[in-house]
Amino acid sequence: MIYVRWAVFVLFWLFIGAFLHYTLPQHDVARVVDTFEQRIDFGENSLFWASPNSGNADLVVNRDVLFIQTVRSNDRPMVYRNEDTGWGWPPYFKFDTKNLQTEAADLKSSKEDPQWVVIRHYGWRNEFMSIFPNAVSIRAVEGPDVRIIPWLNIIILTVLAALVWAIWVRWRRFRQARIDPVLEDVSDSFEAAGDSLAERRGRIQRWLDTWRKK
Repeated sequence: MIYVRWAVFVLFWLFIGAFLHYTLPQHDVARVVDTFEQRIDFGENSLFWASPNSGNADLVVNRDVLFIQTVRSNDRPMVYRNEDTGWGWPPYFKFDTKNLQTEAADLKSSKEDPQWVVIRHYGWRNEFMSIFPNAVSIRAVEGPDVRIIPWLNIIILTVLAALVWAIWVRWRRFRQARIDPVLEDVSDSFEAAGDSLAERRGRIQRWLDTWRKK
């Protein structure tokens, strides 16, 4: 039973960690090499695509999606989708997809004369399932060694840790004050009932022994 409990505990926190890793903003240093638009047919990976851009019709089967092609500072390629999040989840309230695409196109550069940028995004890149992170913002920086401190992530994770700690402390106090005494009373009742039953069995056994002697 204890192994099942630990398995559920580990799986729960793995799910929470994956959810936060997908949702919280991340930053990549890269140079933009191209921007394009492509018609996407949605399938099993539709969960990892945003809703249609604000003001557009709700196309379920397919729609045009904007993309930003980049090469990161470690020379590895990365492709970002550029979709509005609107009022949905995650709560980035992004409505400026076309503006962001224009900014990215204006920042295109070559390997010989690179213009480095910081791309703020959320989500994952998975080639097998055709999943792309969603770019939220882009800004030019002086070089690939720029230092980025994720203040928003630090604040959110600190608040979440404080909430988890507060809930755990209150649950522990509630359990010690209300649940543990009840369980102890029930355990004592069972023990008392067991002692009483054993005593009765002893009396019956002694009575039977008196008949055997006769």
